[in-house]
Amino acid sequence: MQTIWKKNIDLSALNAMGENSLIEHLGIVFTAIHPTHLEAEMPVDSRTCQPFGLLHGGASVVLAESMGSMAGWLTCREEQNVVGIEVNASHHRAVASGNVTAVCQPLHLGGQIQVWQIEIKNPRGKLCCSARLTVTILG
Repeated sequence: MQTIWKKNIDLSALNAMGENSLIEHLGIVFTAIHPTHLEAEMPVDSRTCQPFGLLHGGASVVLAESMGSMAGWLTCREEQNVVGIEVNASHHRAVASGNVTAVCQPLHLGGQIQVWQIEIKNPRGKLCCSARLTVTILG
């Protein structure tokens, strides 16, 4: 299977890029780089919950935007970068504990605009959030 990635990076280097940022603060860890999609996980704990003990919708959006931005960057030439220009998310069910897992795959890979679909699932594998991130390519 042909890969969509133009940058060659392994999981440890990808995770190191998130150090000293919101990615690290929320405990987001990239877990797999497949030829056509990325996978990551995030804990549901005091860093990511709202006051009622459930996963904060904003934390899910941070996970989605972090994944889509990294995926977009991986599909660009070395001198290019990406920035998010629009994100939306639908929250389908509450999560109170464990780790959520996410898969990020492209919906559109254009020369200037990319659109990424991110599905976040609870520990039982049920969809809890679906998000879409649009990024623009810089450089």
